[in-house]
Amino acid sequence: MLHLYVGSKRYSSWSLRPYLALAHTGAPFQCTTILLDRETSKKEIAKVTPAGKVPVLHHEGLVIWDSLAICEYVNELHPAAQLWPADRAQRAKARTLSAEMHSGFAALRMNMGMDLGGSRPTPTDETALAEATRVQTIWEDAIAASGGPFLFGAFSIADAMYAPVATRFVTYGVTVHARCREYVEALHQLPAMQQWHADAAAEPVTR
Repeated sequence: MLHLYVGSKRYSSWSLRPYLALAHTGAPFQCTTILLDRETSKKEIAKVTPAGKVPVLHHEGLVIWDSLAICEYVNELHPAAQLWPADRAQRAKARTLSAEMHSGFAALRMNMGMDLGGSRPTPTDETALAEATRVQTIWEDAIAASGGPFLFGAFSIADAMYAPVATRFVTYGVTVHARCREYVEALHQLPAMQQWHADAAAEPVTR
């Protein structure tokens, strides 16, 4: 069985991404949470991944780390779940947007760390706010082209990659446009997202 190790659900944005992708397939998988910010956290993580970071996926002797790599592997295991758009051009666009999230938005991450259930002031850092605006532009353009409710119509890895940002916008009170509000709501209505929120609420607040 697939075994996904994740960090604290309250704080680990990278862990949420492959969790949503796995849940979308409908296939059974085990999810183990390693709470962060504890003296033993690094040792516990080191036991399951040579990279020393979560998330990490174990499957039939394979150890796969990095959120996007895990999502790609899950897509190969479960092609019927259509975690990427069927159309080649749309698939390329979805991968492009996912890669932009994977490698960019450093100021947004630094100034708006994920804190599910928390409520924090909107940051004043201009670069972070500009990156938040860029995210909304990505969402609006994609949904205008696809018709929604997700970026490429149906849920895809691209949505999994941007889902943690949707939670950040809620936590930090970022003003979002109407179409983006609908998208944020659609993400939060996903059963997997609701389960993740419930689990996060039961975890200790350490930040």
